[in-house]
Amino acid sequence: MKHPKLAIVTGSTRPGRNAEAVAQWVAGIAKLRRDAQFELIDIADYNLPLLDEPLSALASARMGTGYTKQHTKAWSQTIARFDGYVLVTPEYNFGVPAALKNALDFLHPEWNNKAAGFVGYGTNGGARATAQLRQIMAELQVATTVPEVGLSLLEDFENYTIFKPSDAHLPRLEAMLNQLITWSRAFMHLREVRHD
Repeated sequence: MKHPKLAIVTGSTRPGRNAEAVAQWVAGIAKLRRDAQFELIDIADYNLPLLDEPLSALASARMGTGYTKQHTKAWSQTIARFDGYVLVTPEYNFGVPAALKNALDFLHPEWNNKAAGFVGYGTNGGARATAQLRQIMAELQVATTVPEVGLSLLEDFENYTIFKPSDAHLPRLEAMLNQLITWSRAFMHLREVRHD
Protein backbone atom coordinates (compact mmCIF):
# COMPACT_ATOMS: atom_id res chain seq x y z
CA MET A 1 0.00 0.00 0.00
CA LYS A 2 1.31 3.45 -0.87
CA HIS A 3 2.30 5.83 1.90
CA PRO A 4 -0.05 8.68 2.76
CA LYS A 5 0.94 12.22 1.83
CA LEU A 6 0.67 14.50 4.84
CA ALA A 7 0.86 18.29 5.00
CA ILE A 8 2.32 20.14 7.96
CA VAL A 9 0.34 23.38 7.81
CA THR A 10 1.43 26.58 9.53
CA GLY A 11 -1.52 28.21 11.24
CA SER A 12 -0.36 31.80 11.51
CA THR A 13 0.59 34.52 9.06
CA ARG A 14 1.60 37.08 11.71
CA PRO A 15 4.95 38.82 11.17
CA GLY A 16 7.41 37.36 13.68
CA ARG A 17 5.21 34.30 14.17
CA ASN A 18 6.47 31.23 16.01
CA ALA A 19 4.55 28.88 13.72
CA GLU A 20 7.42 28.53 11.25
CA ALA A 21 9.88 27.30 13.88
CA VAL A 22 7.32 24.88 15.33
CA ALA A 23 6.37 23.56 11.88
CA GLN A 24 10.06 23.06 11.02
CA TRP A 25 10.53 21.11 14.26
CA VAL A 26 7.56 18.87 13.44
CA ALA A 27 8.82 18.38 9.88
CA GLY A 28 12.32 17.48 11.04
CA ILE A 29 10.97 14.68 13.22
CA ALA A 30 8.27 13.56 10.80
CA LYS A 31 10.63 13.26 7.86
CA LEU A 32 12.65 10.61 9.72
CA ARG A 33 9.69 8.27 9.34
CA ARG A 34 9.40 5.78 6.47
CA ASP A 35 5.64 5.21 6.61
CA ALA A 36 4.45 8.56 5.17
CA GLN A 37 5.53 11.51 3.04
CA PHE A 38 5.51 14.94 4.66
CA GLU A 39 5.51 18.42 3.17
CA LEU A 40 5.48 21.85 4.79
CA ILE A 41 2.60 24.08 3.66
CA ASP A 42 2.65 27.72 4.71
CA ILE A 43 -0.72 29.45 4.40
CA ALA A 44 1.14 32.76 4.19
CA ASP A 45 2.40 31.71 0.74
CA TYR A 46 -1.16 31.73 -0.63
CA ASN A 47 -2.05 35.33 0.27
CA LEU A 48 -5.64 34.38 0.99
CA PRO A 49 -7.81 37.44 1.61
CA LEU A 50 -10.80 37.23 3.91
CA LEU A 51 -13.10 34.71 2.27
CA ASP A 52 -14.12 36.37 -0.98
CA GLU A 53 -15.83 33.61 -2.97
CA PRO A 54 -19.46 34.39 -3.88
CA LEU A 55 -20.60 31.01 -2.53
CA SER A 56 -19.39 28.94 0.39
CA ALA A 57 -17.19 26.01 -0.58
CA LEU A 58 -19.93 23.54 0.37
CA ALA A 59 -22.57 25.38 -1.67
CA SER A 60 -20.18 25.67 -4.60
CA ALA A 61 -19.51 21.92 -4.49
CA ARG A 62 -23.21 21.03 -4.26
CA MET A 63 -24.10 23.34 -7.16
CA GLY A 64 -21.08 22.31 -9.22
CA THR A 65 -20.12 25.93 -9.89
CA GLY A 66 -16.46 25.72 -8.85
CA TYR A 67 -14.31 28.46 -7.42
CA THR A 68 -14.07 31.89 -9.01
CA LYS A 69 -10.78 33.21 -7.57
CA GLN A 70 -7.30 32.11 -8.60
CA HIS A 71 -6.03 32.09 -5.00
CA THR A 72 -8.86 29.72 -4.04
CA LYS A 73 -8.07 27.41 -6.94
CA ALA A 74 -4.38 27.32 -5.99
CA TRP A 75 -5.22 26.61 -2.32
CA SER A 76 -7.70 23.93 -3.39
CA GLN A 77 -5.15 22.14 -5.58
CA THR A 78 -2.63 22.12 -2.74
CA ILE A 79 -4.96 20.83 -0.03
CA ALA A 80 -6.63 18.25 -2.29
CA ARG A 81 -3.40 16.39 -2.96
CA PHE A 82 -2.87 15.42 0.69
CA ASP A 83 -4.31 12.51 2.65
CA GLY A 84 -3.98 14.13 6.07
CA TYR A 85 -2.75 17.18 7.90
CA VAL A 86 -0.77 18.31 10.92
CA LEU A 87 -2.16 21.72 11.84
CA VAL A 88 0.38 23.85 13.71
CA THR A 89 -1.61 26.49 15.55
CA PRO A 90 -0.98 29.22 18.04
CA GLU A 91 -3.77 30.25 20.40
CA TYR A 92 -4.88 33.85 20.01
CA ASN A 93 -7.31 35.20 22.60
CA PHE A 94 -8.44 31.71 23.65
CA GLY A 95 -9.04 30.62 20.08
CA VAL A 96 -8.01 29.67 16.55
CA PRO A 97 -6.03 32.30 14.60
CA ALA A 98 -8.19 34.10 12.06
CA ALA A 99 -5.79 33.24 9.22
CA LEU A 100 -6.11 29.50 9.89
CA LYS A 101 -9.91 29.62 10.25
CA ASN A 102 -10.11 31.62 7.02
CA ALA A 103 -7.89 29.10 5.18
CA LEU A 104 -10.09 26.25 6.38
CA ASP A 105 -13.28 28.06 5.34
CA PHE A 106 -12.13 28.59 1.75
CA LEU A 107 -12.54 24.86 1.06
CA HIS A 108 -14.82 21.96 1.96
CA PRO A 109 -14.71 18.80 -0.21
CA GLU A 110 -10.91 18.96 -0.35
CA TRP A 111 -10.79 18.25 3.40
CA ASN A 112 -13.45 15.50 3.45
CA ASN A 113 -12.70 11.92 4.57
CA LYS A 114 -9.19 12.65 5.75
CA ALA A 115 -7.44 12.91 9.12
CA ALA A 116 -5.72 15.66 11.07
CA GLY A 117 -3.52 16.02 14.12
CA PHE A 118 -2.62 19.14 16.08
CA VAL A 119 0.47 20.84 17.43
CA GLY A 120 -0.64 23.83 19.46
CA TYR A 121 1.27 26.44 21.36
CA GLY A 122 0.43 29.23 23.77
CA THR A 123 0.43 29.98 27.46
CA ASN A 124 -1.78 26.90 27.95
CA GLY A 125 -0.26 24.83 25.17
CA GLY A 126 -2.80 26.01 22.62
CA ALA A 127 -5.42 23.69 24.15
CA ARG A 128 -8.37 25.99 23.52
CA ALA A 129 -7.37 26.56 19.90
CA THR A 130 -7.07 22.83 19.26
CA ALA A 131 -10.41 22.19 21.01
CA GLN A 132 -12.04 24.65 18.61
CA LEU A 133 -10.26 23.05 15.67
CA ARG A 134 -11.73 19.68 16.58
CA GLN A 135 -15.24 21.13 16.13
CA ILE A 136 -14.33 22.86 12.88
CA MET A 137 -12.66 19.79 11.42
CA ALA A 138 -15.64 17.61 12.35
CA GLU A 139 -17.85 19.79 10.15
CA LEU A 140 -15.28 19.41 7.36
CA GLN A 141 -15.55 15.60 7.76
CA VAL A 142 -12.01 15.27 9.06
CA ALA A 143 -11.20 12.75 11.79
CA THR A 144 -8.89 14.22 14.43
CA THR A 145 -6.31 12.27 16.40
CA VAL A 146 -6.65 11.96 20.15
CA PRO A 147 -2.96 12.57 20.93
CA GLU A 148 -1.89 16.14 20.33
CA VAL A 149 1.13 18.24 21.21
CA GLY A 150 0.78 21.28 23.46
CA LEU A 151 3.80 23.57 23.62
CA SER A 152 4.10 26.23 26.31
CA LEU A 153 5.18 29.77 25.45
CA LEU A 154 6.55 29.95 29.00
CA GLU A 155 8.58 26.73 28.98
CA ASP A 156 9.32 25.88 25.33
CA PHE A 157 10.20 29.38 24.11
CA GLU A 158 12.90 31.72 25.34
CA ASN A 159 11.48 35.25 25.70
CA TYR A 160 8.35 33.97 23.94
CA THR A 161 10.16 33.94 20.60
CA ILE A 162 13.09 31.49 20.47
CA PHE A 163 11.75 27.96 20.16
CA LYS A 164 13.51 25.46 22.44
CA PRO A 165 11.16 22.49 22.77
CA SER A 166 11.55 19.99 25.56
CA ASP A 167 12.26 16.40 24.53
CA ALA A 168 9.30 15.51 26.75
CA HIS A 169 7.04 16.42 23.80
CA LEU A 170 8.53 13.78 21.50
CA PRO A 171 6.40 10.82 22.71
CA ARG A 172 3.20 12.84 22.20
CA LEU A 173 4.32 13.93 18.75
CA GLU A 174 5.14 10.35 17.77
CA ALA A 175 1.81 9.11 19.16
CA MET A 176 -0.07 11.77 17.17
CA LEU A 177 1.84 10.93 13.98
CA ASN A 178 1.25 7.19 14.49
CA GLN A 179 -2.51 7.67 14.71
CA LEU A 180 -2.55 10.26 11.92
CA ILE A 181 -0.73 7.94 9.54
CA THR A 182 -2.95 4.96 10.43
CA TRP A 183 -6.15 6.94 9.95
CA SER A 184 -4.92 8.69 6.80
CA ARG A 185 -4.13 5.31 5.26
CA ALA A 186 -7.60 4.02 6.19
CA PHE A 187 -9.26 7.07 4.66
CA MET A 188 -7.22 6.64 1.48
CA HIS A 189 -8.88 3.24 1.09
CA LEU A 190 -12.31 4.69 1.93
CA ARG A 191 -11.98 7.42 -0.71
CA GLU A 192 -10.90 4.86 -3.32
CA VAL A 193 -13.91 2.64 -2.53
CA ARG A 194 -16.30 5.61 -2.72
CA HIS A 195 -14.95 6.55 -6.16
CA ASP A 196 -15.40 3.02 -7.58
